[in-house]
This record gives sequence, C-alpha cells and structure tokens, in this order.
Amino acid sequence: MTSLTYGRGTLAAVAAVLLLVPPAAAVQGPGRSPARAGAAPAGGRIAATPDRPSYDVALRADGDGSRWTGRQTVSFRNSARTPLRSVDLRLWGNGTEGCRGRGKPSPVRVSRVAGGTARPLTVRCSALTVDLAAPLAYGKRASVSFDVAIRVPDRVHRFGKDGAYRYLGNALPLLSVRDAKGRHLDPDVGFGESFFSLAGDFRVVLDHPKALVVPATGTTTRRAGAPGRTVTTSVARGVRDFAWAAGPFRSKRVTTPGGVRLNAYWTRTTSDEGVTGALKDGVGSVDALGKRFGRYPYGELDLVMSDNLDTFGSMEFPGLVLLWTEPDGSGALHEIAHQWFYGIVGNDQFAEPWLDEAFAQYAYESYAGFDTATCWADLGAWPSATSAVTRSMAYYADGHRSEFSRVVYRRGACSLHDLERVLGKPAMARMLRGYVRDHWLGVATTARFKRAAQAATATDLGPFWKEHRIR
Repeated sequence: MTSLTYGRGTLAAVAAVLLLVPPAAAVQGPGRSPARAGAAPAGGRIAATPDRPSYDVALRADGDGSRWTGRQTVSFRNSARTPLRSVDLRLWGNGTEGCRGRGKPSPVRVSRVAGGTARPLTVRCSALTVDLAAPLAYGKRASVSFDVAIRVPDRVHRFGKDGAYRYLGNALPLLSVRDAKGRHLDPDVGFGESFFSLAGDFRVVLDHPKALVVPATGTTTRRAGAPGRTVTTSVARGVRDFAWAAGPFRSKRVTTPGGVRLNAYWTRTTSDEGVTGALKDGVGSVDALGKRFGRYPYGELDLVMSDNLDTFGSMEFPGLVLLWTEPDGSGALHEIAHQWFYGIVGNDQFAEPWLDEAFAQYAYESYAGFDTATCWADLGAWPSATSAVTRSMAYYADGHRSEFSRVVYRRGACSLHDLERVLGKPAMARMLRGYVRDHWLGVATTARFKRAAQAATATDLGPFWKEHRIR
C-alpha cells in the first residue's frame, strides 16, 4: 500500500510473458520446480487449497467505464487430501460498502452460478460460498462460472472514480484460501489490506468504448470491436489478483535497460514532473530490485498516475500500480517493491501485514539509500505494551489503528535494517534472495522467514526477535 519515509515526505499517499521461475542462479537443481502454494505438503501439513486457479473473464463496459457486466469462470485444483465440497469467493469490492440493502445493490454482484450452488453472501457481502456440484477429490480440477456485474463506487479509491477516470482494483471475485488454519474469511477493515490469495493465471477480455484507454494487469493486446468500441485482452500468469483502469489517460512506454517495459498512464491534470519522477523511479527500481531479489517475471508493468489521490494514496497490484503523484514525489518505489513482497512472495495480509508492507518499505529504503543507522533508537518507545511488529489487522482494527503505520511500516522496516546489521550486508542479501527463491509464487510466513534468517548466521537471533517483537 502507501509508503512511509524517514525524514522526507509523509504518507505517500507480457508482449510475451516471461517464464515465471526464479533467476537461473536460484534454480533448485535438476528436476525441481520453484516453491508454489498448494504443492504437496511436507511433514503432514495441510496444503493451501484450492490452488492453481485459472480465471477466464469477459466483461463489457458502459459509456464511461462505470459499469462492467459479463461472465467469469474460475477453475481450480484440490490440493487437500480430503474431498473439497465447496469453495469461497471473495468479493473484495464490497468490503467497504458492505450490504447496502434493498434498492441499493453492492458494487460487485454475482448471479447465475454454474458448477455449484451459491449460498447467501456473508462477511458484509464480501464472501460467497459455492457448494460444488460434486465433491472434488485430491489432485482433481473443477470450475464454477457466474455472471458478474461491477459498479464502480463514486469515491476516489483503488476501486472508485477520479473525475473521468475509473480504477478497478479488487473488483474481480477471487478464490479464497483454505489451509491448516481453516477458511480465510477475514473482513476488510477499511485500511491496510486484508487480502490472501494464491498465484494463478488470468485471461481477461474487456470490451469498452474506443475513447477509453484501459491499462491492466498482464500482457495487453487491443483490437477493434463493434463500431466505436475496442476489445482489450490481458493475459497474466502467476499473479494473485487482476486490476485495471479506464479513462482518457495519456500514455507513454519506456523499456528499462534490463528489458522490462514500463507503461505509464496519467490523468490530464497530472504534472509533467510527477510523471517524469515516477518513470525515473520505475526504470531504476525494477531492474535493481530484480537483481537483488530475482528478475521481475511479468515482462511489463503499468504505472497509473493521478495527482488527485491524496485522500487515498497509492496501491500495488500485480503488474499494475496506482500512484498518487504528490508534491514530494510518488509512492512508486514502495509500490514497485510490492511486486516482490505480496506479489511474488505472497502472504496472508490480514494475519501478517508486516511480511509485505515492512519488506516493501525496507526494499524501497535500501534502494533509495536512506540512512537507517539509528532508526531503532529514533523510533523511541513502543506505542503500547501490546504493540508488536507481527500483529494482525484484527489487532489494529480493534482500537489500535494509530499504531498501524508506526509499527508495521516504520518498526517493521527498521527491524529488517537492524537484521542486516547483525547478519552483514552480503549475508542479508544472500538470505533474502534465497527466501524469495524458496517462496517464489508461494506463501511465506513469519516463522519461515525467521528460520531463513537464523540459517544465515551462527548468532542466536532469539534476543533479536524479542527486542524487535517479531513473534
């Protein structure tokens, strides 16, 4: 999500898809594939399921991109040893407005379900359970299809409107995850992120008026549709979500020295300085972060910019980042770092928000060359006796919201800088590269990160975890 900086700024508020594998130097050996969520678990652990999802979507827009209607099919595999009898779809676009009542439909609606029977919506209309037509055995695939209707809310938001521009982040229904902790049906608490999804493949066909420019996750091609309309087709492999925007954007394409295409889109009121700054940050950081953590795997990245997102900020999605070009600069560096931490290395963002926010902030600050030598001392006392870097969104939503940015972003990132001082820069770099490799398109946890860090040093890190409240 949005970025924080030390000492400057405030809350800043695939032509061909490349092989989705770690860099050559990180290959795990002959015949072995990268770690992937849903792979057969070791030691009797329950695998995350349903896994290996594939989303096939066709939507048609109204005249200004405020409404999109069509059909979506989701196929998936059961990676649990027990039969899968139902799946949960998350309608995250309803998370803020919830169930609006008669005559006021929620922003995202699903109907005419095939392949199963839909139950009533739950979790403030953001969760839909579908009982499958037949139990799905271990290792087998099934699919469900449904009509989807999306109404873009009238608010400046990652799922909302900005004048003539429409942003559709978290708009498509996604499969929820089930694992050893059970069904993940956490609420959208209204700040930060609550999302948890497994990497999958998307093919999204968007039929829209010709006057609308439509940036989207993935490799995008366009063709003429019916008179006055364009059909934009986007294909994305190994991503956890899909986002797009629509409006009379201006655009420019540049290619980084490392071969990643950056597609810049901006509103008519966005300053030239804002666009130039975001592109400069993008060109430098995509290649640099790729060298550090593993090559950016999606071939291209869309930077969607506006100077009018000050009430919201910036937001990351796979292959697309939404940026507020605020006076002190955009949040491009932090949001692009999220392509690795949340995108490539996934996590349960509700249960362990620090695993994406703190890591993205650390990567950003390291790339930017911030002086963090005294960051821990500079932070002073903990906000409260119950504060901890590893607290969940449930904790922050339950009367501790003021701690969220101070702990997750600032203390989380500073903890990683401190860990780098304990391990040494070369060892930290090797450890993080291995951590990313081992969780490439999979799901990380705090426990797994702590094991990776401890394996990188003979020093007992127990006191370090205790001091930094990484539990």
